[in-house]
Amino acid sequence: MQTVRAVDANRQFSSVLKQVSQGEEFLVISRGKAVATILPVRKADSSHCAARKLLLARLAGQNVTGCRTWTRDELYERTP
Repeated sequence: MQTVRAVDANRQFSSVLKQVSQGEEFLVISRGKAVATILPVRKADSSHCAARKLLLARLAGQNVTGCRTWTRDELYERTP
């Protein structure tokens, strides 16, 4: 992991992004303190993909137009 000052990361942002796209990681330092990490995007693992599919399947069967179809008690799993 390379360390880069925030001002340098700002000035050379396209160069930093190019290196990140090639797998490099950067720790951004501002005033002597670490403030950010710039990492390449990781491929989703199989558990993430399975959870996403399950969520989308649940949402497909629901009214997601913005109209509320649940009560406060249902939201907090209280019995009326």
